[in-house]
Amino acid sequence: MEKRGIGKIALLLALCEDSTDKLQKYYEKKNYIIYKGQAGSMDAKKIVAAIETAASRENLIGENYHEEHALYHAIIEALSGYCRGQVMLGEVLRTAGLTFTIVRGTLIEDDPSSGNWIAVVLYGQIGSPRRGFEHEAIGMGIQPI
Repeated sequence: MEKRGIGKIALLLALCEDSTDKLQKYYEKKNYIIYKGQAGSMDAKKIVAAIETAASRENLIGENYHEEHALYHAIIEALSGYCRGQVMLGEVLRTAGLTFTIVRGTLIEDDPSSGNWIAVVLYGQIGSPRRGFEHEAIGMGIQPI
């Protein structure tokens, strides 16, 4: 495999269904910390809280300002892309059902000098809260720690 950036790693893991375990183990051997989960709500705050809780519970971030702040901004950046610029769901009668991936490690694979970063990718369905009235969306946020 060629060297990849943390964003591409997070995107691959979010989009892959069949070989996620194989990819995750490969990148974990390269010292990346990875978590993949799911969230859904008409309330953007609940999605942010689900991702923050998972990151904390899975030890992707420590309890300090710099790490929590970097994660928060990566989530907001990803949510902004996922919601296409307007981080609103229920307020405009939209709902989201998504898979999220959090990846922490070097910015560039096998390059420790690139520093410590965190990437969040959101991929799933967004749209009217009626089945069949949704479509795919994706968003990504990357922040230095």
